[in-house]
Amino acid sequence: MRVRLAPSPTGKLHIGTARTALFNWLFARNQRGKFLLRIEDTDQERSREEFTENILEGLQWLGLNWDEELVRQSDHINSHRKAIQTLLDKGLAYRCYATEAELEEMRNDQKNRGQAPRYDNRHRNLSSEQEKSYIEKGRTCVVRFRIEDNELIQWNDLVRGKMIWKGADLGGDMVLSRRSPSDKIGSPLYNLVVVLDDAAMQISHVIRGEDHLANTAKQLVLYKAFGLAEPIFAHTPLILNTEGRKLSKRDGVTSISDFRDMGYTPDAMANYMALLGWSVPDGMDEKFTANEAAEVFNFDRVNKAGAKFDWDKLNWLNAQIIHQWHPEKLFEEISPILRDNNWQLPEKAWGIALAELIGPSLTVINDALEQSRPFFEVPLLKQDGLEQLQLKGAKTALKFLLEKLEEDPWNGMEIPKAQGLLNDSAKKAEVKKGLIMKSLRAALFGQLQGPDLLSSWSLLARVGQDRSRIRRCL
Repeated sequence: MRVRLAPSPTGKLHIGTARTALFNWLFARNQRGKFLLRIEDTDQERSREEFTENILEGLQWLGLNWDEELVRQSDHINSHRKAIQTLLDKGLAYRCYATEAELEEMRNDQKNRGQAPRYDNRHRNLSSEQEKSYIEKGRTCVVRFRIEDNELIQWNDLVRGKMIWKGADLGGDMVLSRRSPSDKIGSPLYNLVVVLDDAAMQISHVIRGEDHLANTAKQLVLYKAFGLAEPIFAHTPLILNTEGRKLSKRDGVTSISDFRDMGYTPDAMANYMALLGWSVPDGMDEKFTANEAAEVFNFDRVNKAGAKFDWDKLNWLNAQIIHQWHPEKLFEEISPILRDNNWQLPEKAWGIALAELIGPSLTVINDALEQSRPFFEVPLLKQDGLEQLQLKGAKTALKFLLEKLEEDPWNGMEIPKAQGLLNDSAKKAEVKKGLIMKSLRAALFGQLQGPDLLSSWSLLARVGQDRSRIRRCL
């Protein structure tokens, strides 16, 4: 069993392409088969090496490693051209000299008549004299494959069941190559090269989005023309935006590298993408690893209907994964954020303690930026913090606490000592312990919201930042 992903390097790795890759990878692992990768770069004008690198990095980041050497479609362009010549020699294809202006006029006429746009096969049966005349006029040509209107194209789709298309629904004779002089064959086009490359790579199953349904019908007539064995097809549902339309660049973040840069984890992305169109078996939790999904993945549970993208679900999964990380793992993940802000750590152990403290409040890794900031930069006093410090007894209690810290500085390592300092200061100021704790939080962090107070105070005390922050509020 051999499947493949065949992205075009004309843009960054889109979440839809990544989900297709994931379904291929899951099926290959479930069936103990091979997952292959082919870069479809025959469109030289739009293909960019930077996009190829983005695709490869994105797949590797998601853990979707391929099993054989990467294939580049452009390396086989000569064999593609030879295949087109074979179709010409057999009379299954022909050169079409219609100009772009003539084709545009044809489409406008069809539009005015309320007809679907299609090529009218006008150059299908040119005489040798007609063809010679076009050549003498210097016209360029494309190569078209003959598709009979009465031909029925059928296949059993793993997701959609039995599919039947009529040749008349495919838009007329299919273009196989771009324009070129009549003595040459131009750059071969998608529907031809994908058939030849899938056959050369011995692909047994073609798994891709439902937007390829018409392409599949066109490709099947080419499989037949070349006498090639047809693969099994599975057309997965599209990923939709909240309004039920296909997710596109207009919806903002759509590339895997964008999700990564926002602080989403590869495990959460893979987990969530699997749920975009696939239903877990009964009794299986919706939070799982890719390997766990591979053990039970099949197309019986892939939906026909489009899958709406749900940010809340992705955020929940991402938070669950981050919250399960060991503090050392989280510290490794947030370290680049700290370095990028030139925040100096007193020692690694301090950084790990910081990661352990802020971890439960993170939804994405990038949340660590604002969660960590108060430990490196003195925060401004917000309204709730100011109001707390104006309460009767608040500053008096903090004054007593500061005096004790000046006499015997707390090194931040002994939590019972901190509790004793708070108790003694509250008692001396004749206030409740809760008041001094809230007031200390306001002094240290400028507001009343935040992580555990004693653990936070411990980190600041270990770098000598607690006394100066208390002192500024008195």
